[in-house]
Amino acid sequence: MTEPAMETMDSFGITAERQFADVWSRSVLSIRERRLLLLGLLVGQGLHEMTDVQLDVALRAGELSEAELREVVVFLTHYAGWARGAKLNGQVEDLIERVRQARSDTADPAG
Repeated sequence: MTEPAMETMDSFGITAERQFADVWSRSVLSIRERRLLLLGLLVGQGLHEMTDVQLDVALRAGELSEAELREVVVFLTHYAGWARGAKLNGQVEDLIERVRQARSDTADPAG
């Protein structure tokens, strides 16, 4: 790739990052509300990999509890369809298990 092309990519990346930061830092909606909107959009579009990332952030950052994530599954299943709801359910349950396991490993490092 040529030098100007690299500069354009770097400039685009910085601009995109800044725009995302601006959107997420606005004060009218909370981060939690934004996360819920984004999860609905991602599930509705079947973007499973991006959904995984957002679910993980929501749970680990304390934006959504295990019970709330499960309720999101129930709600979105009725609007996004049963197939996407089933996929989301698997993603949520796998995440909950991974986070619980990581927490138990951290709480008792000696085994």
